[in-house]
Amino acid sequence: MSIDLAPLSDARRVLFSVRLEPVQGTRFQPTGFPDLGAAVYQAGETTHLLVESPQSMANRLEAVCWDDSTNDLRPPLKGLSYIRVEQDGEYLTSSIMEAHRINSPYILESSDRTFFELLKDDVARLAEGPIDRRALAAALLRYDANSLLHGVFLAKKDLAGGRLRVARALSAFIEAEGVQVAASGGVKNDHVNPGGDTSKGFGNVPFHREEYTAETITAYFNLDLGQIRGYGLGEEVERMLVLLALYKIRALLDGDLRLRTACDLTLADGDASIMADSPSGFALPTLEALEKELPAAIAACGDQMAGVTTVVYSN
Repeated sequence: MSIDLAPLSDARRVLFSVRLEPVQGTRFQPTGFPDLGAAVYQAGETTHLLVESPQSMANRLEAVCWDDSTNDLRPPLKGLSYIRVEQDGEYLTSSIMEAHRINSPYILESSDRTFFELLKDDVARLAEGPIDRRALAAALLRYDANSLLHGVFLAKKDLAGGRLRVARALSAFIEAEGVQVAASGGVKNDHVNPGGDTSKGFGNVPFHREEYTAETITAYFNLDLGQIRGYGLGEEVERMLVLLALYKIRALLDGDLRLRTACDLTLADGDASIMADSPSGFALPTLEALEKELPAAIAACGDQMAGVTTVVYSN
């Protein structure tokens, strides 16, 4: 039985909030920011904490599509367009794993200009006047379908003046509520020379660390259906993108939520059904159902995607 997306037909967004908890104990380590540390803030009378940022979650939602052991898409996603970068005949990176995706310097700054010129020709007519969002979306679908969910900013001036961008259609973050600091510490011991020069790595070095406890930890997901429909790429592409987004959410939640050494999370309610906050009554499909559905959905859009585009990187 195919996955029924009819409950989403009148929805502007699909929103999920999923309770998480530490795999062991009560403490966890949040993300940190330069010159700031952990992002602790007040909302009303409650202390909140940003456990994982939207930008980090966007990367994690891409990573679940990739198989590091084969340097390729996971089997249910074969057929999706993406850009593969090779060097000396070996895999180097891809548009799925790169920090700036299709705008990666390994893709656009290589001396191999074949793909750059293809993309330049495809977007040349978008250099002046109002941007034709459908034409931009069609070009992105052709070469890097995931960018229609992850978002992209083609900043190079040679690509339609550097003004082409698409916001994330799928966004996420993890937040904790009712948090308190769990302060601890330790010592880096030097059993040979405890009083040695610490500036050179010798000697005993005491340190402190801050972890946190929380009343609740929640992962939030927001899928913008209006944006996906606004691409104007047709019902088959819309269905494929929605299924792909749901796959990313489910694969992340069912997979490895060890975000850092001391931040290993799991679903608080175990394998219970995950229901959307909006639209009410919509259940996140199982990973098994999504893996069965996606190959046909991807194949139905095959004539609009270029498959794997290979760029040979050299300085």
